[in-house]
Amino acid sequence: MHDSIYSIEKALEARKEAKLNRKTFVLTNGCFDILHAGHAFSLIQAREFGDVLWVGVNSDSSVRKIKGKCRPIIPQNDRVFLLNSLHAVSGAFIFEGKDLSIEIDKIKPDIYVKSSDYTLETINSEEKKALESNGVQVKFVSMIDQVSTSSIINKIKHET
Repeated sequence: MHDSIYSIEKALEARKEAKLNRKTFVLTNGCFDILHAGHAFSLIQAREFGDVLWVGVNSDSSVRKIKGKCRPIIPQNDRVFLLNSLHAVSGAFIFEGKDLSIEIDKIKPDIYVKSSDYTLETINSEEKKALESNGVQVKFVSMIDQVSTSSIINKIKHET
């Protein structure tokens, strides 16, 4: 798996094509460490907001900054490969930052999707600025209760 396959440049090409074809481009992001049913459920919902769904995936170094030194469990190229294999996902790319503000400014999606554990008030302030300055619509998707990477890790720890 080569990093250039999962680059922001590929997302920009897809955005350009979506605009030319008058398709709605949806963007979401996350760590997606230990891909689980909750992730798939949210991504399927996100795809329903448009024609094309691209996913920004936090790099390994970004995940460590957010989740701690023992994460991620799954390396970035494996995580982005798995996301790209889901039928709801049109494409995915790896990003380095703690937030997606730079990529939002570059891609200028029609819709940005976050899970329901966020609100307009709790979205990262830099992301919020980028969303507002680019006129991006924000949507929220529901989650499956008690399904998370952390709960999976905790279950493994307690069973070994």
